[in-house]
Amino acid sequence: MKRILNNSDVFQIMEEWGPRKLAYNWDNVGLQIGSHASIVKKIMITLDVLESVVDEAIEKNVNLIIAHHPLLFKPLKQVNVDSPQGRTIEKLIKHNITVYASHTNLDIANGGVNDILCDLLKVESTDVLVNTHTQKLVKVVVFVPLSHAEEVREAIGDSSAGHIGNYSHCTFQTEGQGTFKPLEGANPSIGNINQMEFVDEVKIETIVPEEKLQPVINAMIRAHPYEEVAYDIYPMDNKGETYGIGRIGTMKNEMSLEQFSNHVKSVFGLSHVKVTGDLKSKVKKVAVLGGSGEKYLHAAKQKGADVYVTGDMTFHAAQDAWQMGLSVIDPGHYIENIMKKAAKQYIEKKVQNNSIEVVLSESNTNPFQIL
Repeated sequence: MKRILNNSDVFQIMEEWGPRKLAYNWDNVGLQIGSHASIVKKIMITLDVLESVVDEAIEKNVNLIIAHHPLLFKPLKQVNVDSPQGRTIEKLIKHNITVYASHTNLDIANGGVNDILCDLLKVESTDVLVNTHTQKLVKVVVFVPLSHAEEVREAIGDSSAGHIGNYSHCTFQTEGQGTFKPLEGANPSIGNINQMEFVDEVKIETIVPEEKLQPVINAMIRAHPYEEVAYDIYPMDNKGETYGIGRIGTMKNEMSLEQFSNHVKSVFGLSHVKVTGDLKSKVKKVAVLGGSGEKYLHAAKQKGADVYVTGDMTFHAAQDAWQMGLSVIDPGHYIENIMKKAAKQYIEKKVQNNSIEVVLSESNTNPFQIL
């Protein structure tokens, strides 16, 4: 059955992929301009929100723009509609277009921008380049009548509880006897008012990532037969998954730096890349960071990278890498454009039972030309 989705529904879909808590403190992710409540009619995916992109959205009757780079990085002191940014904001508001940004959180997220870049480059067995966040875990314990134990266990497992490595629905259960006395005003599914009840119950225990706790509790309560659900939540010292910026992995086949540079050009459809290092040197271990990654040169070197693929390398940072023996390939910041197709496919899969069209922006937001 089709249901009407508002902007908040789509925001939640995006945050299942790139949780906002993963974003850097300096970043401004999430709603940029617009409304949480507006009904979604048509979505456009873009890397940047420039005036040309907004004009395109108006022409295509788009009312929600999903961008990688935030439109608003810094607090505004004024909105001057004679400036490009001011005109952009004015057009968005006049045409009721909402803008949402998923930036460093999508860079860091599993299956996000840096993983997509590695997949395209065929960099395998990847690990995080620089750790930024370690997932917190909690233990959820719920007491369920024996008759509904399987239903509740499945509900919480389907809501992301009990994932350990490559296993899902991991729980432990013990049987016992629960007691309760319904008081005046209660509406018990079992028992009578002011009479002590003894019920055969199961204690189900499982592990849940802290950020997924509320959906698990909601699913548990929906599946549970009791009016008042008895459950406990315990913080854990166990660490969950590690998240971070950039990736480092290996190529299946070793190649020269020159060959790998040409590979990068071919993958991203580039006429040139900037390269430091001996073009005859061998490349096997590769570090990748979309966007501006020069401040992580030492991390790439310390983790044994033969080459570091990242954008916006400045002259002196490139010299530093050269001197430390780390080859660098700078394909430009615009390679993050690959997020558009991935985001389109992801959102379409999530909203496939709803009448929402998702389109890619055709506006070129790359400011550089190669002459």
